[in-house]
Amino acid sequence: MIKNVLFVALALLCLGCTFETPTVFSEKALNDTFISTHGEPITFQEILEEYKGKKILVNVWASWCGDCREALPEEKRLFEEYPEVVFLHLSLDRDIESWKAGIEKLGIEGEHYFMKSGWKGDFGEFLNLNWIPRYLIVNEKGEIEMFKATKPTDKLIKENLKK
Repeated sequence: MIKNVLFVALALLCLGCTFETPTVFSEKALNDTFISTHGEPITFQEILEEYKGKKILVNVWASWCGDCREALPEEKRLFEEYPEVVFLHLSLDRDIESWKAGIEKLGIEGEHYFMKSGWKGDFGEFLNLNWIPRYLIVNEKGEIEMFKATKPTDKLIKENLKK
């Protein structure tokens, strides 16, 4: 009986906890290394600097992911509706060859980088990554405006892209 009461009390306590959504990337996430389509290593900080002054829709995905492939038509509609937005795809494919083949086969438009460190690297850990696709929106200053969406139809995506 006491165990049940303690469990319920702990559960209620956890329900009352609020988890703050980050507005900036951690130093570790910024320093995580990705691979460009040209095979060059690049940090996430360098990627953000490349697109500074532009709104960025980040999509963490993989070509083997059924949900990721299913989301592509809606993402393409967003790409056409918001041509001023940078569509940044960060791949969790198993290897670079599969990643590049997936981009071509699926006809994914936008910017592409391979997540060398994978799910459990510094960038994945910062996101508390547990599902893909995963969408974030980064504003023109490099700040996180939207931290988590798992579908391109999420109303927060359009709301933040319109800002």
